[in-house]
Amino acid sequence: MIQNPEKHFYSFTNEHHRETYIEQGRGESSNDRNDRAIRVAVKWYNEHLKKIEAEEKIQVIFLTNDRTNKEKALEEGITAYTCEEYIKSLTANPDLVDRLACVSDEGKEIESGKIIFPEHIPLSKLQQGIKSGLYLQGTYRASRDNYLEATVWVHGDAEENKEIIIQGLKHLNRAVHEDIVAVELLPKDEWVALSSVVLQDDGQNEDDIEIEEEKENLLKTSVNKDMLRPTGKVVGIIKRNWRPFCGMLSKSQIKEARRHLFTPADRRIPRIRIETRQADTLEGQRIIVAIDGWPRNSRYPNGHFVKNLGSAGDKETETEVLLLEHDVPHQPFSQVVLSFLPKMPWSITEQDMKYREDLRHLYVCSVDPPGCTDIDDALHCREVENGNIEVGVHIADVSHFIRPGNALDEESVRRGTTVYLCEKRIDMVPELLSSNLCSLRSNVDRLAFSCIWEMNHKAEILKTRFTKSIINSKASLTYAEAQMRIDSATMNDEITTSLRGLNKLAKILRKRRIDNGALTLSSPEVRFHMDSETHDPIDLQTKELKETNSMVEEFMLLANVSVAQKIYEEFPEFALLRKHPAPPPSNYDILVKAAKSKNLEIKTDSAKALAESLDKAGSSTFPYLNTLLRILATRCMMQAVYFCSGMDNDFHHYGLASPIYTHFTSPIRRYADIIVHRLLAVAIGADSTYPELTDKHKLADMCKNLNYRHKMAQYAQRASVAFHTQLFFKNKGVVNEDAYILFVRKNAVVVLIPKYGLEGTVFFEEKGKPTPRLDYNNEVPSLTVEDTTLHVFDKVKVNIMLDASNIQHQKIRMVLVEPKLLENDVPANLSTAISSKNEPQKKKKKL
Repeated sequence: MIQNPEKHFYSFTNEHHRETYIEQGRGESSNDRNDRAIRVAVKWYNEHLKKIEAEEKIQVIFLTNDRTNKEKALEEGITAYTCEEYIKSLTANPDLVDRLACVSDEGKEIESGKIIFPEHIPLSKLQQGIKSGLYLQGTYRASRDNYLEATVWVHGDAEENKEIIIQGLKHLNRAVHEDIVAVELLPKDEWVALSSVVLQDDGQNEDDIEIEEEKENLLKTSVNKDMLRPTGKVVGIIKRNWRPFCGMLSKSQIKEARRHLFTPADRRIPRIRIETRQADTLEGQRIIVAIDGWPRNSRYPNGHFVKNLGSAGDKETETEVLLLEHDVPHQPFSQVVLSFLPKMPWSITEQDMKYREDLRHLYVCSVDPPGCTDIDDALHCREVENGNIEVGVHIADVSHFIRPGNALDEESVRRGTTVYLCEKRIDMVPELLSSNLCSLRSNVDRLAFSCIWEMNHKAEILKTRFTKSIINSKASLTYAEAQMRIDSATMNDEITTSLRGLNKLAKILRKRRIDNGALTLSSPEVRFHMDSETHDPIDLQTKELKETNSMVEEFMLLANVSVAQKIYEEFPEFALLRKHPAPPPSNYDILVKAAKSKNLEIKTDSAKALAESLDKAGSSTFPYLNTLLRILATRCMMQAVYFCSGMDNDFHHYGLASPIYTHFTSPIRRYADIIVHRLLAVAIGADSTYPELTDKHKLADMCKNLNYRHKMAQYAQRASVAFHTQLFFKNKGVVNEDAYILFVRKNAVVVLIPKYGLEGTVFFEEKGKPTPRLDYNNEVPSLTVEDTTLHVFDKVKVNIMLDASNIQHQKIRMVLVEPKLLENDVPANLSTAISSKNEPQKKKKKL
């Protein structure tokens, strides 16, 4: 705020100014001394400004919410207001009143005043309790599916006892998603299991705690003893992690009311009570609200209005919400950042050629998805005199343009990754670099970092070398164009021959990798075809992968492994690497049980055993079964993460079955690759080092931020696909499609529709309708609805339609059409929530 001159904010260091510094008086508390120091500063500033020749006299106003301080100020002749009084006096801007934080909890108590929650223990006592082992400290994670349940991940605890279940309103005790909390474990006979019930808070029973208690009884179902997990209650808050939340106003039914409930877009965040005079204007708008506090006798926290984002359902507004909710930095690059870009017109200088090899004579080409402008990588392949093959992977030399520690570098590391939404790309680096100077487009000279191997015809590496280079790509092809060249009977030019050589080697490399136990897992990726005028999705299909996709992938993997080995060899303490931990065996329960129900055996003792049993698992009568098993296997995986080699000893990449791995091949869109480029450049003597590059603690912190940004980018992408899917079905009416059951829950089944790569939950309980008889069997797993039993992987038929009754959480509803469950009594009009998969279910992480 201070740096932006248009805002006119100034800081005045009164404690270091001779005329405003004061000593603490005898018997005066340090708090009273500080209050007096502020009053002295206000008086001095008032006198100081009188000396300035200004058109109008500037008056200094003292804002304080401290009653005694304000009274003393008024006695001393200072103009003083509470924040609320001052804002209310600005009659020209009445909407500012809405933005006032709910400060005092006294006046805002709910009329009933009934105490709902236990008191929070003060911080000093919590810290003693944590030291003595009475309480545990951890991060509070609210459940997306059940608002009466949460888990706390204990910090720095032994692996096996990482997670504590918290169940019921009083035990959740006003904690909010991502808060750091203190938990007291309950006695063993009160431990519970995570419930399989899906419960959404509809906000209807705000003052009726009895209804909440009835719902809590729903959670306590009979479970076998092995399912019970450590269970606790939140006794205090160590650190609030509140942020401004996007969502919508649920307008009060009372006429002229000022108090309303705000419903956040993120289901893990509770509703928030706010006061506003502009409820009529804000209805149907996406708004931002901040939490101010959560008194013990209030079912919901208090907060205040911050900003109106625009109409709900509007594409621009929804994209903004999605980016804000996933904490994706997306404001335009600042002038300071842009000032570090090369001046145009840019060309390669003599200086640039130092430490570089000129490889412009090579027949290099790039292969990417259609419409790709940020081309990170290019390839070449040619036979050398001794009969061996030379293969080169050439990667954009982004670290040449982004120098350590300047504003451009700081902004890139903050963003961490480029985020690809359905119709929009949020770049990690400014467009001049991402789509032009760093993009390895065809027929222009570009700076690259090359990894070149000499291989024999069995794709065995004989020599590896790395060099900074200058290349001139001869063709930028799409996967389809490259495939067409490889398959063509007539084309035999250099690029085509090179592609055929690469393809042949890639097949050998792939086979070898899979023989080593690498996993090929399936995830239904969706592609939209947009209407060129309205930009609405008109067609939706799952992406098909061509041979050339995997050709490029094989060489990228190989380059990443080669570079990982080199930088680790050179810098064992501070190589930035990427690992993929093996999942704990219990993660696979769901996969093993589901396969068993189809008489198939899945072995999970190693990646190789899993890969082999997935290859064998199939059914001639049910060809899609294998894909479903692989999709389910993906959900059992852990998240792959960046780490610093000096801070960890487990380097293994489970999914790729590689003992070491890093990211080198996408520096335009991933910051990790830029660090890897810098390390490699130092290793081969092509660039100089700098202190942060060899500080393993700084690197470890950076990895933490990069892992967070990558995770959020993934969720934002899924949310974008979900939103576009809703737009697609908006104009479709009812669509009837085949679906397969992926999971069964106590009161619902999760289905996948292969045609659209779409997942949704079909509920078997609806408000105002009689609930069918439900029998859930966790062992099989199956769910019996009345007399029909549904198993995982069963093929069903569903009707799909958009339910826009709740404008904020518009959802795809699915109606089970076959098998028909309830004869004539109740139409099986069973609702669903489209799984935007903002967060995959716990531990079922995507590779």
